[in-house]
Amino acid sequence: MGTSFKYEAKDASGKTVSGTITAETQNDVVADLRKKQLTPISIKKSGAALGPGGKKEKKVAKKAWAKKGELEVFTRQLSTMLSAGIPMLEALEILADQAESPGFKFCLLRVVEDIRGGADLSKAMETHTKVFSDIYVAMIRAGEISGQIDVILVRLAEYLEGAAHLRSEIKAAMTYPVVSLFLVIGIACFLMMGIVPSFKPVFDSLEVDLPGLTVVIMDAAFFMRDSWYMIFGAMAAAFVGFKMFVKSPKGRFIWDGVKLKVPVFGSLFRKVALSRFSRTFSTLVKSGVPILGAMEIVSQTAGNTVISKTVDTARDAVKQGDSLSDPFMESTVFPPMVVKMMAIGERSGALDALLEKIADFFDQQVEAEVKGLTALIEPIMIAVMGFVVGGIVLAVFLPIFKLQETLSGGGGK
Repeated sequence: MGTSFKYEAKDASGKTVSGTITAETQNDVVADLRKKQLTPISIKKSGAALGPGGKKEKKVAKKAWAKKGELEVFTRQLSTMLSAGIPMLEALEILADQAESPGFKFCLLRVVEDIRGGADLSKAMETHTKVFSDIYVAMIRAGEISGQIDVILVRLAEYLEGAAHLRSEIKAAMTYPVVSLFLVIGIACFLMMGIVPSFKPVFDSLEVDLPGLTVVIMDAAFFMRDSWYMIFGAMAAAFVGFKMFVKSPKGRFIWDGVKLKVPVFGSLFRKVALSRFSRTFSTLVKSGVPILGAMEIVSQTAGNTVISKTVDTARDAVKQGDSLSDPFMESTVFPPMVVKMMAIGERSGALDALLEKIADFFDQQVEAEVKGLTALIEPIMIAVMGFVVGGIVLAVFLPIFKLQETLSGGGGK
């Protein structure tokens, strides 16, 4: 025995019609409506919406997201299925069925419903900004216009996979120093707050003048033990203040500029930003996105407001008919080599190819620098840990050494 479904749909003339159908599943209702040449808008079961309007799915919509690597796999699979001749709607339905995260599954089901309603793929995707970025939607739209959406999807998959690889390289470079830093801080706090204060009665019983280093370490230890809440409160306040500062437009611009100039890691951040800029710009231009539209997307996805401002300046110059490369030449972020290659690409009409070569070059530079930093940071962190822990231990043992010297001197007399 089937279930009663209430539906709303549009007929061939665009008129909205409604009614009730008894069927086993919602898919059966959709199939029945198609046979009647009706386009479903919503389908409800026992007063609860099963389509996009349902309360459960609205809750999922607010948490729409894709698991790490899920969007890349989806893009690659969709490209393969379209190249094999599978219709777009059927391919999306298959991929929606096998989606792992509920948020991503919801997005794909909504995209399927929107396409059934007559929307283009890019239009259906652009409402799910947490899953499909501006560059993703722009490239899909360019593929629809050019009729090469399967080719565009391959480029998009390669772009997403390259960006994911770059992120993993940076994460690998940052993981060791961050973990090591927390270990050093944790060990130092444990020694200062839990071990060093217990030596005070011992030092008092020695009846010797404490060395300067011991006095400093003891005072710091008691301050940390007695005023730990003030220290952590100040650290929390500083963290919140910094986050608020970075969220403001001026603060974000200043911080992004500092990141590009900070010692050791500044060079790495700069190369990562240039690689991202070049790769995104190249992929968009190669996919047929108009240069002004491509520059707008590049500015929004640059990840660094200093580079975004330079791109916006260049975009304004191109609007006025000026050269693309001139504004980049005035920026201190872009090396002369990059600007000259962009100028050559602009004149020769091979801007996308040269930008891709620039991105490949900086990707190699980033990989080499990450390996170098990893090799450099390890001995530095070991030295820092030895200096901190060794300094505390030395401060504890210095009074004992001084007492031995005093006793030896007294015995000699």
